Amino acid sequence: MRLSSAFDISASALTAQRLRMDVISSNIANANTTRAKQVDGEWVPYQRKMVVFEPHKTSSFENVLGNALDQQSGRGVKVTKIMEDEAPFKRVYNPSHPDSDAQGFVYMPNVDIAKEMVDMISATRSYEANVTALNATKGMVMKALEIGD
Repeated sequence: MRLSSAFDISASALTAQRLRMDVISSNIANANTTRAKQVDGEWVPYQRKMVVFEPHKTSSFENVLGNALDQQSGRGVKVTKIMEDEAPFKRVYNPSHPDSDAQGFVYMPNVDIAKEMVDMISATRSYEANVTALNATKGMVMKALEIGD
């Protein structure tokens, strides 16, 4: 495996985790948004979003050749899509809310702040781990350059 591959793998992970943190921040910011979009003329609450990761695969020939040479065939991670959580909306009794129905219930977003904070901590730790890996690779490159002196 080339050292530049290690930089590419860490960079892809940093980019993916940054996007994950952005999506989590959006979820937290919209935790009380009852009018996110219109569906069939009716306003619906914000729906929690989640990031889906997949390994970034290279072309099939390169995979076969890399496996034949006992090299690492993975090239990092990529975000394939941002999907909406299909969990039901929370039904809260609040008859004074402008979006309440005839019984006084309001449908609130399916965002759980505690779950979002756990996801944010996980994304932050993953980001930090990839920064550490990137710095370790950079240190190896610097030591390799010192050998040449």
